[in-house]
Amino acid sequence: MAAVQLIVFTLGSVVMGFEMLASRYLYPYFGGSIETWAALIATVLAALMVGYFAGGYLVDRHPDLRVSALLVALAAGWIAAVPQLAGAMLPALLETSGDGALVTIAASAILLSVPLGLLGTLLPFVVRVILADMAHAGRVAGLCYAVSTLGNIFGTLFVTFTLIPMFGVRSITAMLAAATAAGAVGLFALRRM
Repeated sequence: MAAVQLIVFTLGSVVMGFEMLASRYLYPYFGGSIETWAALIATVLAALMVGYFAGGYLVDRHPDLRVSALLVALAAGWIAAVPQLAGAMLPALLETSGDGALVTIAASAILLSVPLGLLGTLLPFVVRVILADMAHAGRVAGLCYAVSTLGNIFGTLFVTFTLIPMFGVRSITAMLAAATAAGAVGLFALRRM
């Protein structure tokens, strides 16, 4: 179903676009070093890992896109709150704990873990809901992950080379939150079809 894959692409774009944007939130406090990027990348991978696992568990219990829509909507809300969260938490974290590796990882986790973990639940739901028969399970799963990864590539490049030079971090955050909210609405609408 093309509409589902468009949502998968869009939310895949948000995942990596938000990672790139998070680097701008961390930079004033932790710099742009290889250590900061390692913290960001590890946080993204850990959040997606937890999201994939939790999504697989949830979809087996509740194979309904409304559940996925709710999780994606929660991710949109968290992303929208990141400017306030970063402004309050990152200076406090730096002042109380210093700027070592664990603190940089904690800062990355504060910004990224919840929304990306929630977005990670999407693919198990999509695969389960659009899977017509087990004979095509590999093809369906492969297509969903390929479309999501294509979105990851697009989001990385579009946010980095187009949006960041043109707009402020808060504006881009609002755009990513809006795209995520649109994905939630799309998932809910697909459930009603």
